[in-house]
Amino acid sequence: MQNSNDGALRGVKTVVVPAAGMGTRFLPATKTVPKELLPVVDTPGIELIAEEAAQLGAEQLVIVTAPEKQEIMRHFGTFEQLCETLSARGKTEQVEKVSRAAGLIEAVAVEQEQPLGLGHAVGCAESALGDGEDVVAVMLPDDLVLPAGVMKKMVQVRERLGGSVLCAFNVTREEVFNYGVFDVEELDIDFDGFEVKRVRGMVEKPAPEEAPSTLVATGRYLLDRGIFDALRRITPGKGGELQLTDAIELMIQEGHPVHVVVHEGKRHDLGNPGGYIPANVDFGLRHPKYGPALYTALKQIMADFEAENR
Repeated sequence: MQNSNDGALRGVKTVVVPAAGMGTRFLPATKTVPKELLPVVDTPGIELIAEEAAQLGAEQLVIVTAPEKQEIMRHFGTFEQLCETLSARGKTEQVEKVSRAAGLIEAVAVEQEQPLGLGHAVGCAESALGDGEDVVAVMLPDDLVLPAGVMKKMVQVRERLGGSVLCAFNVTREEVFNYGVFDVEELDIDFDGFEVKRVRGMVEKPAPEEAPSTLVATGRYLLDRGIFDALRRITPGKGGELQLTDAIELMIQEGHPVHVVVHEGKRHDLGNPGGYIPANVDFGLRHPKYGPALYTALKQIMADFEAENR
């Protein structure tokens, strides 16, 4: 499979954001509001992803949406009348918040007519890439990877080693059954300030005793354009879904270099209430306006809870 470093050297132009899911774990809220628009404090998760893509230097955010989820794209509109009304009332800060998303990056919609897996969603975005783009970034909107900037490290790895680069987190062995787990080998190459390993393969949600490592995949991918060819050649799995992991595994088998950046930080999973609530607490505590009062309130909530459950 042909690979080129030229795309990485020119930088990442396109970031793909799969956002066609039904959000069933957030029902009933997601009957009318896409989960990607649920706020982390006061900013929708999709806008946080757009900010990360803009910081990477990408030129377009390709949002893979479902036919009934066009509200996501509307969030990246200009809202001129709302801004005029707020301006007339002297609400400058609110005007900046409303107009921010439209100024971050150009958002482009690609429709996924049926939910046929993450691999299928990524494949839908191929038509939005320019002819000269040899690399594409994929950011899953459910995943907030902190601190931001891991994608820039991944670009550095591709510039030196070629191929595709993924983000990995270290978890306890008891947790590996929840994730795609990397089979890795050490590299005799030094990267300043972060750890990189070569990927020999991936195992999807293994039993703890069968996991090849405790390094697991999270929602940041830097993929050679060859991923689209691989997606066309893999076999659909359960439910007719095409899995991105299967396409990456095929590329590895065919000699395509794949590496992981081991990210030293934290991850919030916005895809379910159990991860979404801590994300709001974490971001809220660090918010200059809401943080101090939230800290006091949380201490009282915890004290009351502990007293009630003695």
